[in-house]
Amino acid sequence: MFSYLVFEFRIFIMGLLTNPDEYFMNEALKLAQKAFDEDEVPIGAVIVIDNQIIAKAHNLVERLHDPTAHAEMQAITQACNYFSAKYLPDCTIYITLEPCTMCATAIFWAQIAKLIFGAYDDKLGFTKHKNILYPKTIYEGGVMESECSALIKNFFKGKR
Repeated sequence: MFSYLVFEFRIFIMGLLTNPDEYFMNEALKLAQKAFDEDEVPIGAVIVIDNQIIAKAHNLVERLHDPTAHAEMQAITQACNYFSAKYLPDCTIYITLEPCTMCATAIFWAQIAKLIFGAYDDKLGFTKHKNILYPKTIYEGGVMESECSALIKNFFKGKR
């Protein structure tokens, strides 16, 4: 058991050091898979500070009967509670799908430093609009895009 834990720890460190964006996006993908398994739209989000996950969530819209219970909203609430603060200026949020305008606006209000997302959302994504994010927020899309996109496509294929 001990050797297995050491092996897992080495994989964690190697993944974290070689490509932290992919490492944390993979963590968000695990949450998206959990949402998929619970018949929620498969979107996962993690919030990180200093290479440590402080918040993680997946969509809970169906379970809570709440159209605002997106993964991003849940994760932002957790992170704000973690710090007992409304701003997250040193944090990075990883999301498997480009945020909608509601979630991008929440990211604005939380003043999150960096946004990394996987698949682009051509219909409802925030990049269709200008100046939604906080001016100091840096964003990058397309991280593990094929994996993130495939999970969402598989979910909706099963619904049709």
